[in-house]
Amino acid sequence: MILLTDDILDPQQAVDAVMTNADGAYVLFVGVVRNHSRGRSVTGLEYQAYRPMAIRQIERIVESVKEKWNLRCSILHRLGHIIVGEASVVICVAGAHRAECFDACEWAIDTLKEEVPIWKKEFATDGTFWIEGEDAIVAQ
Repeated sequence: MILLTDDILDPQQAVDAVMTNADGAYVLFVGVVRNHSRGRSVTGLEYQAYRPMAIRQIERIVESVKEKWNLRCSILHRLGHIIVGEASVVICVAGAHRAECFDACEWAIDTLKEEVPIWKKEFATDGTFWIEGEDAIVAQ
């Protein structure tokens, strides 16, 4: 399952999409908007994406998890404005054993953050900033 949506994410949906009776483990990663970043007080985030390319690249991540680890993977990502405490990304990887599920899930979130055209804007009490890697760039 792959989902880019403006709606609130349901982590159980990601679990249900990949779990089977043959599985002994699933690893669920839920990225949540926190109230601070880089020494600033954060009030929310906004995610924007080039949807056609983002979907293709997320499909490649899911397929790579299947090829490299022989595991099933679902990725859900929120777009639009998200308030503190809400989920922005959900990744679930399921399989027979926990170790490879942990490895694949970590690889999936790292690859998503590095390669998928989804951009994050941070709303802070002292301004609005585009986040580029570890850098915060003032939004105009």
